[in-house]
Amino acid sequence: MARLTVNGAVVNVDDGHEHLLAALRDELGLMSPKDGCSPSGQCGCCAVLVDGRARVACQTSLGRAAGSEVVTLEGVDPTERDRMADVFAACGALQCGFCTPGILIRTKSLVDRKGSELTRQEAARHLGGHLCRCTGYTKILDAVEALAAGETPPALVPGGVGSRGIKYEARELALGDRSYIDDMRPEGLLHAALHLAEHARAGVVAIDTSAAEAIDGVVAVFTADDVPGELRVGIIHKDWPVFIPEGGRTSYLGDVLALVVAEDRPTARRAAQSIRVEYEVHTPVTNPLAALAEGAEDAVWQLDGNVLSRSAYARGDVDGALAASAHTVHEVFRTQRIEHAFLEPESTLVVPTGDGGLHVYSGGQGVWDDRDQIASVLAVNPQQVTVELVSNGGAFGGKEDMANQAQTALAAWLLGRPVLCTLSREESLLMHPKRHPIRIEAWAGCDAAGRLTALRARMVGDSGPYASVGMKVLERAAGHASGPYSVPNIDVEAVAVRTNNPVCGAFRGFGANQAQFAMEGIIDRLAEAAGLDGWEMRSRNVVTPGAIWGPGQIMDEGSLGARACLEAIKPAWDEARAAGGAVGLGLGLKNSGLGNGFKEVARAVVRLDDDFHRGGGVEVRHCWTEMGQGIHTVVQQVVVTELGVSAERVRVVVDTTRELGAGQTTGSRGTLMGAGSVADACRAALGDGCRPGVDYCGEYRVDWTNSLNDGVENPIIHSTFGYAAQLVVLDGEGKVERVVAAHDVGKAVNPLLCEGQIEGAVHMGLGYALSEDFPADAHGRPTNMTLKSLGILRPKDMPPVDVILVEAPQPDAPYGIKGVGEIGLVPTAGAVAAALRAHSGTWPNQLPMGK
Repeated sequence: MARLTVNGAVVNVDDGHEHLLAALRDELGLMSPKDGCSPSGQCGCCAVLVDGRARVACQTSLGRAAGSEVVTLEGVDPTERDRMADVFAACGALQCGFCTPGILIRTKSLVDRKGSELTRQEAARHLGGHLCRCTGYTKILDAVEALAAGETPPALVPGGVGSRGIKYEARELALGDRSYIDDMRPEGLLHAALHLAEHARAGVVAIDTSAAEAIDGVVAVFTADDVPGELRVGIIHKDWPVFIPEGGRTSYLGDVLALVVAEDRPTARRAAQSIRVEYEVHTPVTNPLAALAEGAEDAVWQLDGNVLSRSAYARGDVDGALAASAHTVHEVFRTQRIEHAFLEPESTLVVPTGDGGLHVYSGGQGVWDDRDQIASVLAVNPQQVTVELVSNGGAFGGKEDMANQAQTALAAWLLGRPVLCTLSREESLLMHPKRHPIRIEAWAGCDAAGRLTALRARMVGDSGPYASVGMKVLERAAGHASGPYSVPNIDVEAVAVRTNNPVCGAFRGFGANQAQFAMEGIIDRLAEAAGLDGWEMRSRNVVTPGAIWGPGQIMDEGSLGARACLEAIKPAWDEARAAGGAVGLGLGLKNSGLGNGFKEVARAVVRLDDDFHRGGGVEVRHCWTEMGQGIHTVVQQVVVTELGVSAERVRVVVDTTRELGAGQTTGSRGTLMGAGSVADACRAALGDGCRPGVDYCGEYRVDWTNSLNDGVENPIIHSTFGYAAQLVVLDGEGKVERVVAAHDVGKAVNPLLCEGQIEGAVHMGLGYALSEDFPADAHGRPTNMTLKSLGILRPKDMPPVDVILVEAPQPDAPYGIKGVGEIGLVPTAGAVAAALRAHSGTWPNQLPMGK
């Protein structure tokens, strides 16, 4: 046993725990320290105070902790807890909240030692051991400064749409009091662990689970033989096996071969490692261009060919226009594979219900899709499966596809006991889809005045083995190939290729980032040839109402936002250029919603408590995943606007007990469609006199778009677009010194949250532009397998970001909303590339540009 003092009490804990974090969480039940990467100690989520100093608990052995005084947030003085939580909430210093308890511990340590002498720069340096993927650190440092100065800005709850206020559950998230899935411990809980493939492309000859089954504490081992229903799942194509069976073939290193269930997590993981698999190893298909060649071997087991999808469209005479152009450019651009690096690894808890069903706690981005796919694997009626959303610790698109939901549900179903499966950081890196690396070859021209004449683009994206939403990412890249510009002659083709590299799918920006890195590079090269600066070139070509965009869509009044962003950033552009520094400008657009002919219907339910007319509450059910972006806050503010109640009276629930599902929370459509459907439900309540106990249903539809294949001359590809202009200024050493970001959000439902989304997106965009990468070797094996190796910018490396909110309303959208989550990093890489050109004299054409 190890003896130590925890939160003022002397305790004896089992000294067999791998580290202090395990003892705190698994034995003492203290859940404020979060496990984001144990035992590597690279995320900072598990920071605790050890003898008054902040220490990473997963890197602290019980031997080192013995005799020490350990303090978690649960043990901090209540007054101080409340003040820290209020300041972080008031400053907007948290989004998903998973990293925040660790950052609060570090902040307390710093303020206790330095007090008012703590500077912002010192805080940024000391926070270097903490990752935050959501905020960009700007508002975190604002909060730390306030705490050090003894200031307590008011933590005001938001009012109606357009008001500034704290995030829904902000205080609970800051303190670690609001449970994530891995914090839940129902009675009789079992723990599960996966056994993943050892080779990216290999026949599975035999799976020997006997050694695992013989380990004391192991309850069961499951393989494909135990699946009663469908073996394959998928959001669009059902091509992703939940297990690779004997006689099957692996297609990437994230394939699952077995699931071990045990009385505790260490036993389950140890047993999973003891499973022995006999393989017949094949050469993996890892070069997407070679995969397209005639005679190439099929990358994926039981699937013919390596072309996942091909998206194409053309207008006008590109060859003739290029030949007549005053200036032309031909360039090949390459973007890299990127890891989402959300701080909470994927986790699923499944609890059998007394009526022969299952209750699944999921952090996925589409719980109705989770429900239907789990039911198909178990061969049961979907109504036997209830999936409840537990707001997750970040996603950014990486939690659209199921990770371990189906396998965990299978175990709980067959054993009749609750089962929890949480991925290690290494398993998470291997399993979930990434951002597509895309090769883009482009030809473009302009006339002597700098007006675009033609664009041809050929894109090849490495989608990995399984579909995920890869075909839609390449379709979106194709549609956004011309950026926010009007090009009279255009010819675009984008191909998604199956390989044995990591699966690629949804990631914030969804193909628009890659396409517009190339288009912004084209714009700047043509501007230089035409003797124009970057702002003027964009001004002469930006879309306007009535302009023809991309596949032929006639732009509506919402496109005024593009010009508004350019005008908003013009003073900063002029000032930066006059100062003589290296400056770059990027302009981008990003659709909100799915579009491309998809019929989107979002539903919501508003139900008034029995004591509603005496000040009671309002329950709101919607169909979107809260993952830090603030959708729960959005619907809260809509209810305040429509029903005239205070925000404190509104509570939000997302589960599958009502048929509300609209697919995945993706494409910046949660705010747009969530607001519309909740507003409709509120109006239904008002029209019926607001009777308590009634499910008032509302919906919002986008069912008027066209696909690229509809053959319409002027298709409506997307219902809504957001726009953004970003200015990047470099210092004399070529490092980013400042970013100015002007973003048209249509309507800022909550300006505080909008600013945070933009700051976080700029942080992610700068990493995308300069340092982040997730490469794989010739065997399909990722080579950056720790958080530290991913190249994510730390607080000291994050420049100031000046946010300018632009509101050019979208016609017919609820409150004029356009969305903000994805557009935030679309222009960043292009702006950085232009600034680097101004600094070094060379044109970057490959990401990341800082390596």
